[in-house]
Amino acid sequence: MKTEERTYFIRTFGCQMNEHDSERLAGMLEAEGYTPASSTEDASVVLFNTCCIRENADTRLYGNLGHVKSIKDRQPGKKIVVAGCLAQKDRSLIQRKAPYVDVVLGTHNLSSLPRLLRDSEAGPSFEILEQTETFPSALPTRRNSPWHAWVSISIGCNNSCTFCIVPAVRGREESRRMGDIVSEVERLLDDGVVEVTLLGQNVNSYGRDLDGTPMFARLLYALDDVEGLMRVRFTSPHPKDFRADSVRAMAECGVVCEHIHLPVQSGSDRLLKRMKRSYTQGRYLDKVRMVRDAIPDVAITTDIIVGFPGETEADFAQTMALVSEVRYDGAYTFQYSPRPMTAAADMPDHLPKEVVQERYERLAALQDEIAIERNARHLGETEELLVEGISKKDPGRLTGRTRTNKLVHFPDDGATEGTFRNVLITATHPHHLEGESVDAPVETVPAASTSRMSLPLVATTATSGCSSCS
Repeated sequence: MKTEERTYFIRTFGCQMNEHDSERLAGMLEAEGYTPASSTEDASVVLFNTCCIRENADTRLYGNLGHVKSIKDRQPGKKIVVAGCLAQKDRSLIQRKAPYVDVVLGTHNLSSLPRLLRDSEAGPSFEILEQTETFPSALPTRRNSPWHAWVSISIGCNNSCTFCIVPAVRGREESRRMGDIVSEVERLLDDGVVEVTLLGQNVNSYGRDLDGTPMFARLLYALDDVEGLMRVRFTSPHPKDFRADSVRAMAECGVVCEHIHLPVQSGSDRLLKRMKRSYTQGRYLDKVRMVRDAIPDVAITTDIIVGFPGETEADFAQTMALVSEVRYDGAYTFQYSPRPMTAAADMPDHLPKEVVQERYERLAALQDEIAIERNARHLGETEELLVEGISKKDPGRLTGRTRTNKLVHFPDDGATEGTFRNVLITATHPHHLEGESVDAPVETVPAASTSRMSLPLVATTATSGCSSCS
């Protein structure tokens, strides 16, 4: 790489919110004349957009930083940038542990990146703000997909879950005006998008700060009226705010997909209280029944924390019983790890690793059995897929997702990304389905849009849904 070249490479850790932030960071870099690079070696700017949810987040970051430092030693003009939640949490610690980093910025000042890069010519440039200065939607975006887009409807979180660091690094909840969201979706459709995912730390409380009452159901109805929009997804709702009007909107709006991610975290009322989740097992099950009564074919997924401080075998048995009753289509299960700046980190009775591991394995085995059962009901059915591209494990196959968010692999028949296919399901597995296409592909993405968006952009190492946030 020539040092005068202006190229960038972004590695993203964490949730969909981080992925969307990376698209904004990429958009700003391209507005400054940078072009994407395919690797850290080929980039003049290497940016790590960090997550602090998982226990080993900082270890992974510093391991990656050490690798890039060795490249920077050979390429002195290379700039290293650290952004995101871990940067917001650790602040000046990053500069003390990795003084070769050129720029550090937090979650509230993404728009500062071009300025901080320019300032770094005179030395390391560091800026962490306590509140958002520019709503992310106002920033340019370089999307990683021609047919799908993340759309932020709010940022921040007003909850106080004792295991979660998100309010400390993302701030208080702030909602966007509904008209701005609808206008953004309409612009995205003009650029070839057919599916959007609405993002918020707690999407169900969207609009409470604007109107005094949640407006999420009204937003779904507004998007249902947008001509050309094919699919709407959202992540993640908090069970305490998941209301009947949202369920009714899901059932009545044709664009809203029949899938909901409803994090439970534990089946024990005692632990839910310690977690400050503001609901009981009984109230959670009422929400599940409400959505299944309205949308019988809905797929429900969840997040579960195993080994929260003080969890007894009886508490864990209640979680297993809840999983058996709900029959989730999928679950993201996590072994509890203490995080700084959270109340749970200071709680007594942290469990031994071997106890947590054994419970985790029991829960995973149970959920796999249930997932096999849930997926088996699709055998012999024809499902509408939105094609996502070539399978990562088999270049002779394509992958797509059903409206219920099931991943399906099927033989490559020439269908392109962003097209819809009808596929007959011929085999089922715990985490994916297999099928055979039964009709010709229908093009839905303009070729001009596809050519611009298919360049290599962001390497992502993600946990689904910033799972500890909801």
